[in-house]
This record gives sequence, structure tokens and C-alpha cells, in this order.
Amino acid sequence: MQIVENLKVKEKLYKEKLENGLTVMIVPKPGLQKKYIIWGTNYGSNDSKFIVPGEKEVTTVPDGVAHFLEHKLFEQENGTNSLDVLTALGVNANAYTTNNHTAYLYECTDRFYEALDEFMDYVQHPYFTDQNVEKEKGIIGQEIMMYDDYPEWVVYQNALNAMYYNNPVKLDVTGTIETINKIDKEILYKCYNTFYNPSNMAMVICGDFVPEKILQEVQKR
Repeated sequence: MQIVENLKVKEKLYKEKLENGLTVMIVPKPGLQKKYIIWGTNYGSNDSKFIVPGEKEVTTVPDGVAHFLEHKLFEQENGTNSLDVLTALGVNANAYTTNNHTAYLYECTDRFYEALDEFMDYVQHPYFTDQNVEKEKGIIGQEIMMYDDYPEWVVYQNALNAMYYNNPVKLDVTGTIETINKIDKEILYKCYNTFYNPSNMAMVICGDFVPEKILQEVQKR
């Protein structure tokens, strides 16, 4: 592994690129009880126009797909929700979407590897149906309306709209109720297969780990 050392804070970063293209970065913290992991993809709300590998024409998707996709990855084919599964293990799990990336994460003191099983499984195995996509539209619609009631958020969005003309950074990450109603399972699978490629993703792990051993655990999964 490549080792990057910061003498000022006396820490080392171990970096490895796996055969499938995933970049894994490990920051050992000997003696620290808490363990933290974040897994992100280079895909955010700005990426509504792209060329699918192997195609020549530009694909345009509705605003808000990246955020919608983040929500839907937790829902599993067996009827469970991975966020609930992780919470039941006692870990603090979450996910978020920005203009330029989407990330999934959790932190814990115990049961890290049990959580890692669920964590790496749900991110790698999407399950979208017409029914669960339609159900999510109502949930995200409520989220959009909730943010519309926050004056500071509305002022922020208005500022972005005033500052940028063409750049998609001015668009709300969640999209609008009108744009999310255009999302279907085919769009979600197309975006997932395009952007959730290991070579377009990075994982950072921090805690009391031996770099070589935790790397092997990631490779197993």
C-alpha cells in the first residue's frame, strides 16, 4: 500500500487501489475505541447530463435522481431496510448527497464487522421496483416541502440562483416535486450502473485497525 505520512499530526494514511478500481484509504488510530467508515461515489446532483459508457448520445435525467437513489439503496429485496438493520446492530449509520458526490457511512465502537457485512451488501445490490419507487416519491416530496419551510435554506437557494446562470450547482440537490415525479426504476438503474462503479468510488476507514487486515475484510466483501 502507498503510505502518506503527516508528521505534524503524527498520522499515516494507507492507500490501495483494488483490482476492481475501488480506492481504499485507511487511517489507523491505535487505542481508539470508535471506528468510522465512509464510502462515496463521484456522483451528485450536478450529474443530470452524462454519456453512459459504450454509448454516444448524451443521457439527460430529471433533477434529484442522485438524492433519490441514495434513499432507495437502503431498501432490500427481502423487505428489510438496511438503515434499520444497521441501527439494530447499535451503529450510527447515515448517508447524504451533495452537488458532486454521494456517500454512505457509519460509526461504532462494537460490531463493526457485522455492520460491514450489511453496509457493503446494500451499497452493491440495488433493488428498485415500480412500487417502491412510487412510494419514495411521497417521502421525498415531504422532505422537499419541509426544506421549503426553512427561511435560511430558501435564502441560500435564492442566492445560488442569483449567482449562477447555467451551472447546475444552483439546483436543489433534492430536485422538485415535479422533477422527482418523472423518476422511474429504469432511470435509477441506469444512473446506478453508470456511477456506482468501484473505479468511480472511494472508501475511507478510520480506527484501531491493522491496515493489511482491514483491507482483506473489504476485499472479501
